[in-house]
Amino acid sequence: MTTITRLFDFPYYEHEKFKLDDALVTKYDGQWVKTSTGEYIDKANAFSRGLLRMGIHKNDKIAVISSNNRSEWNITDIGILQTGAQNVPVYPTISEEDIEYILNHSGAVYCIVSDQALYEKVKTFSDRVQHLKGIYSFDNVEGCPNWQEILDMGRDDSNQEELEKIKAGISETDLATVIYTSGTTGRPKGVMLSHKNIVSNVLMSSDRVPFESGKNRALSFLPVCHIYERMILYLYQYHGVAIYFAESIEKVSDNIKEAQPHVITAVPRLLEKVYDKIIAKGADLTGIKRKLFFWAVEVGLEYEPYGANGPFYSMKLWLARKLIFSKWKAGLGGNLGLMVSGSAAIQPRLARVFAAAGIPVMEGYGLTETSPVIAVNDERNGGFRIGTVGRPLKGVEVKIAEDGEILCKGPNVMMGYLHEPEKTAEVIKDGYFHTGDIGHVDTDGFLKITDRKKEMFKTSGGKYIAPQLIENAMKQSRFIEQIMVIGADEKMPAAFVQPDFEFVKQWAQRKGIVISSNADIAGNKLIKERIQQEIDEINKKFGHYEQIKKFEITPEPWTVDGGEMTPTLKLKRKQIKEKYQELYDKIYRS
Repeated sequence: MTTITRLFDFPYYEHEKFKLDDALVTKYDGQWVKTSTGEYIDKANAFSRGLLRMGIHKNDKIAVISSNNRSEWNITDIGILQTGAQNVPVYPTISEEDIEYILNHSGAVYCIVSDQALYEKVKTFSDRVQHLKGIYSFDNVEGCPNWQEILDMGRDDSNQEELEKIKAGISETDLATVIYTSGTTGRPKGVMLSHKNIVSNVLMSSDRVPFESGKNRALSFLPVCHIYERMILYLYQYHGVAIYFAESIEKVSDNIKEAQPHVITAVPRLLEKVYDKIIAKGADLTGIKRKLFFWAVEVGLEYEPYGANGPFYSMKLWLARKLIFSKWKAGLGGNLGLMVSGSAAIQPRLARVFAAAGIPVMEGYGLTETSPVIAVNDERNGGFRIGTVGRPLKGVEVKIAEDGEILCKGPNVMMGYLHEPEKTAEVIKDGYFHTGDIGHVDTDGFLKITDRKKEMFKTSGGKYIAPQLIENAMKQSRFIEQIMVIGADEKMPAAFVQPDFEFVKQWAQRKGIVISSNADIAGNKLIKERIQQEIDEINKKFGHYEQIKKFEITPEPWTVDGGEMTPTLKLKRKQIKEKYQELYDKIYRS
């Protein structure tokens, strides 16, 4: 049996142990097309041989930019890694300026894109990328060589022996990939991760997932250019999980019903949208059906793991699952028994209600620099606690600095930032990676994140404000889609509120309020008063000095393309404040 020390060992291990017919499954022209583990390996080898014939050498960089997850990405990934070159995945939604910077900074010699739009995006600046020799695409794009040409170059296996020698010479400590952090400020930094960094994280995380090896299906839709989903794809291969790739984030709900996965990975924003859609459907019911639906939701919101609520609650939960929650599960394909969430904190109410519905969300925590998982919940053996990110992985040491910052040490901690030893030295001190997050470990070993160190601020009265805690609480309101707490060096905390425009329009229609645009919502006095009621109610959970005293409604959604959000859906606080400087002045200067 293959011993896994390098990332490209995973498909060989999967083939020896499981021999899946549906290792990778992608939808083309309305049909799901399966790639077996054997075909996956054969194509990866052909791709490697083709790259060698193109003159690829050890430590060359190949950028891969895909707007969706697909079988070709994984084949390309393994094909690149087997040559000793590095895969540099790039977010498809970032600016042309940032993509140009990444390609130049990494020294990419080739770039592989998924489709015409990305080809045109890269083509506009390709002549300014110093080392770039060519662009290839997964889709058939006019004027762009297809990735199939590389496979065709590798069809002749006469250089397979050369490839095997190169593979044998690749060490677990060799660089495997450079992943550029999206960053809320400044230029992206290139995180260097070795084979050992990611392999160790896969093997350590393996203990926390209840997969029935060789018998599960997953639906993959989070960007594979991020280490979170990418590590999960290697983890699926380690457990012989068939990987179905969603067509797009918009088609996830359709694809879940088609693929009927047992597991998905998600981010809180997606779970919030799923929950809001379920609640909206419940609100459309009438009579006894409506009462039963919202009774079940109330039962779900009281949920505590391991029967902590007592036997009477257990009876209510059994009934709620039979009458209501079973329909939720059916709407999510019928098999879904596990969701893993990362990237940001999940609202405890969502963790409770999904667990009550029999679709538990196991929240975890980590960073690109830690490959990524530091800690994660596990429903088995008492390892699940709502409001925490679980216990640290075995093999990862976590300690809390005097100022509350979370520090960690382990084989998953990055090699450093590419070409930036000074920035590396700023975050890795005395062998510990400084995460920039504030948190604590409770008496049972569960890690709880309270905020980002750099996002905490002081009011002019000297009180510390942790904005994420307040924002997560406020987003429990149906009226509030996004919120950013402001007030550094000001006399009080305030906020910009991006309402849930769709929900607010429905509410306004029921109240006879005429709304023709998002700007009408932002300027409507009655809507502002209604959102004020929501904020007043949630404010009661916080100390007086933490409460939102004033807010302004922003007239447009905050998006990645609009520059208000990072590709991992975190707030770009500096950009949002600059964009809404007039509203800021209205709050604090008028």
